[in-house]
Amino acid sequence: MVNRVAVLSDIHAVLPALEALLAEPEVTAADLIVLTGDIACGPQPAQVMDVLTGLGDRVVRIRGNADRELVEYRRGLRTPIPDPIGPWAAENLREDQVAFLERLPTSLTLPVAGLGEVLFCHATPRDDEEVVLVDSRAERWAEVFAHVDSAVTTVVCGHTHMPFTRLAARLVVNPGSVGMPYGRLGAHWALLGPGVELRRTLLDVQAAAARVVADSAFEQAAEWADFLNARATEAEAFAAFARRDGRDG
Repeated sequence: MVNRVAVLSDIHAVLPALEALLAEPEVTAADLIVLTGDIACGPQPAQVMDVLTGLGDRVVRIRGNADRELVEYRRGLRTPIPDPIGPWAAENLREDQVAFLERLPTSLTLPVAGLGEVLFCHATPRDDEEVVLVDSRAERWAEVFAHVDSAVTTVVCGHTHMPFTRLAARLVVNPGSVGMPYGRLGAHWALLGPGVELRRTLLDVQAAAARVVADSAFEQAAEWADFLNARATEAEAFAAFARRDGRDG
């Protein structure tokens, strides 16, 4: 049984945001840090991977769809990645880091104090790209969870970069994104045990963006670092995700 778990999702290789979270006292004090995917696809991939590796067994990682795409690109299993930062990030990971991502599980289940059996995944338990939202209809949640073990009482996911909690037969938690926040500024995360707390760590966005630009060789690093300004609004994110959630619009 784990008493306190800090959940970090969708870091997208933004080192200043990650470091700000790792400096949080309650992250430092947590028994375990769980990363729910999309760790390395961003402007500082090797640096972020090195920091996380240095934390040892306190960190448990799950592979996200963007991490999978980096591995597939490096292994010659795919050519296109829609976001131009994808191929660049893939080429700027060391071979040992690619192999590490390749070995990551797509989900894991842990007992957490006060919450019971908690399943951690990236998007949904069955698919690393599937979209569910805080207002997804009950039938949609039932479909997504159809093959989840009945002993699981809580599901923690990421992928949409939009923090929420929702009761859909099980408790559903999305911590939001560390490195690419949608809707409001800050590096978003969650603290589990015995309850659920959605947290936000505020950054000096200008300084963080400047550091990303100075530290990254990606040609469009300045444009990419603007994600730290939460340039995608909540309304825009909902509109973009609606069809992928099985809606008409």
